[in-house]
Amino acid sequence: MWQVNEHRDIQKTCRQLPIQVVKKYELWKDIVSRHGPEKLREFPGFRDESLSGERGGQRSSRLNLQYRVIYTVERDVVTVYVLAITPHEY
Repeated sequence: MWQVNEHRDIQKTCRQLPIQVVKKYELWKDIVSRHGPEKLREFPGFRDESLSGERGGQRSSRLNLQYRVIYTVERDVVTVYVLAITPHEY
């Protein structure tokens, strides 16, 4: 089992998101907590990828075309720390 920790602002952010994005985030959390973040690569809709630049060392998964969940993985403690759910900037 993996532990999913959220930044303190995530719940507040979720109240402002479209319901389908919140449902997809709940599915994302369920998959990660049961099987770990590696399992996300088996679902092409999430498009899980590592980030570069100022967000180097973090990962991103798609919740829909606009919104992404940004997270880090700490393997020594088996923890996934959700940093933000943000609209993707084009």
